[in-house]
Amino acid sequence: MHTHGLNRRDLLQVGCSSFLGLTLPDLLAQRAQAKNGGSAKSVILVFLTGGGSHIDSFDPKPAQPTIKGEFSPIATKIAGVQFTECVPHLAAHADKFAIIRSLAHGDNRHLSGTHNTLTGKPQVFRGNANTDKELSRLDWPCYGGGLEYFRPLSGVLPSQVTLPFPLIEGTLKWPGQHAGFLGPKHDPLQVNSDPNSADFKVDCLQLIDGVTTSRLVDRKALLADLNQQARALDRLAQKNHFTSQQEIAYSMLSSGKLADAFDLSREPDQLRDKYGRCEMGQSLLLARRLIEHGVPYVQANMGHVQSWDTHTDNFSRLKDKLLPGIDAGVSALIDDLEDRNLLDDVLVIVVGEFGRSPSISTLNDNPKAGRGHWAPCYTGLFAGAGVRGGQVIGQSDKNGGYPATPPYHPNDIGATIYQTLGVDPSSFIIDHQGRPIRLNSGKVLDVLYTG
Repeated sequence: MHTHGLNRRDLLQVGCSSFLGLTLPDLLAQRAQAKNGGSAKSVILVFLTGGGSHIDSFDPKPAQPTIKGEFSPIATKIAGVQFTECVPHLAAHADKFAIIRSLAHGDNRHLSGTHNTLTGKPQVFRGNANTDKELSRLDWPCYGGGLEYFRPLSGVLPSQVTLPFPLIEGTLKWPGQHAGFLGPKHDPLQVNSDPNSADFKVDCLQLIDGVTTSRLVDRKALLADLNQQARALDRLAQKNHFTSQQEIAYSMLSSGKLADAFDLSREPDQLRDKYGRCEMGQSLLLARRLIEHGVPYVQANMGHVQSWDTHTDNFSRLKDKLLPGIDAGVSALIDDLEDRNLLDDVLVIVVGEFGRSPSISTLNDNPKAGRGHWAPCYTGLFAGAGVRGGQVIGQSDKNGGYPATPPYHPNDIGATIYQTLGVDPSSFIIDHQGRPIRLNSGKVLDVLYTG
């Protein structure tokens, strides 16, 4: 049962929340404001999983020979601002971006750093804080989960699609990828297939040949009957999760709208070539199609988990495999959105969970020299949705190791994402212990829009 967007659990928690000054009318008002407030826009998060090197891309240090690395600086469209030679297309599009060079936080770990980046909230540790904590239902919700909670869509489209693959290393699942304590009802749709593959398809959206929508509905009724019998034997939470996801998949299939959004064959070859015929490029093209079809939030993972974790072979991996994908793909995405008059309605963010260290491991002796994790200072690119392009916000020190100006935190990126999506980041959400907690504690990056 829902009452103005509040479920039974929410209502049961009002008693415990009143001592904090948060009453039922407060909660109802927040939900209504979140659903009805503002002109919501869309967001594409281009996630450099593993932490891309800011020094070897968007914040080069040519005057520091022991830090500079192998790449030469090149001019960008912004006077006096340089990128490295590995991102010439992005350098030519720098007038479209706001470049924040003073992002910083204190967590050099992949899992918890990723959780912070994908949710706008630091991961909570109970017990040993030095032990990695993988994906769980105690996580803070991802942005699409928070959006679905406050501004639920009709059910035809998901609030978030994550592509092209989930962040999983063996059996270890990175946290922050689903709706956490909000439950599977609010989880994003997860793609698990390379859009650059000739036989790319999203199985949960594909109709089997010859199956019509009416027959699908019949099969749904049969499945519901089977599930009812199964529940009598097995009431495990995982079974309920599976049923919930089936319901969502059927709703999407019946509309056909989302299946059409995934059909990259509808795009002209010339445009697909411009994005780059690679996993990164085609993932970004798919992100644009999803946004255009009405999905409000897309997380595009640039590579598999830790692809940008260049402890060894940093320079050849960046030059030959990693930077070309985002250089062509993100540049094409900006042009494509602009050509379709969508850029003002879509916020594009390019960022990892952290940057890479100024120090280089045995550069002169080791052809596979690399850089370590570095959260104290890194760079993010922001474009669209009213962002003032052609500006550099914040500065790193001469070595690229620490901010030389006031830093910005992943929580601030989260606040900006929520505001863009039409959700007040200061809204309260009921956590897994029934406590009302602010959705986000960061500050909206107003400087992106005001300069």
